[in-house]
Amino acid sequence: MCRWIAYLGEPMFLEDFVTAPRQSLVVQSRSSKEARSAVNGDGFGLGWYGDRPNPGTFRDVRPAWSDENLLSLAHQIKARLFFAHVRASTGTATTRANCHPFHVGKWLFMHNGKIGGWDRLRRRIESAIPDELFPHRHGTTDSEAIFLLMMANGLDADPPQAIARTLGYVEDVMRDARESEPLRCTAAFSDGETIYAVRYASTGKPETLYTRQRRDNSGRLLVSEPLDDGRDDWLAVPPQSLVTVTRDNIAWRDFRVAA
Repeated sequence: MCRWIAYLGEPMFLEDFVTAPRQSLVVQSRSSKEARSAVNGDGFGLGWYGDRPNPGTFRDVRPAWSDENLLSLAHQIKARLFFAHVRASTGTATTRANCHPFHVGKWLFMHNGKIGGWDRLRRRIESAIPDELFPHRHGTTDSEAIFLLMMANGLDADPPQAIARTLGYVEDVMRDARESEPLRCTAAFSDGETIYAVRYASTGKPETLYTRQRRDNSGRLLVSEPLDDGRDDWLAVPPQSLVTVTRDNIAWRDFRVAA
């Protein structure tokens, strides 16, 4: 499955986390230590917030380890809040439209996981995306569908409730279809001010997620796996958790889907 990084704090160059560390995101794209598949070579993406309210993005289908554009962008872009993602496809095509992060308006979203039985359930789940949001459906992934359903379920007004309602609906569809493969969702989303993340699975065994606060309190990281071999200052987020990252704090609480 995929690997990702989310950062909020004092402006930093993306290369400080994406390309420079010993176990950077680029290293994880070809040699992950904690993903279900060691190689995450089905494209990559960056999303960042600068001086404008809506984020910038760059996505491509080449493996992160072989794209010189990624190295150049990570070296030049400095941001107070950014996402970075390397993709391992769970069955959908390797196209730019299927690379993360996805964005609509001020919101960014990226995901590591899968809706079990997606091929069989896709039509029903997509049909729940409202007409006014469906023009933003550019790809074929379950991840983008989850994001658009979150928008439909009130992401602007109440982000935690939006993800709870969305995953609750997906689980209802899976239950009705008697789907045995689980729902797994380790995702991050942001409005440019706060980062939210969820680590959830219907089996209670979601993909990994860690946090770290920089020692000088200047920034906070959410990552799929640690960026170095020194694990003392990385905290593992428990399964079934919702994480909230602000300029002043990082905290998590128990997460349950909405009935």
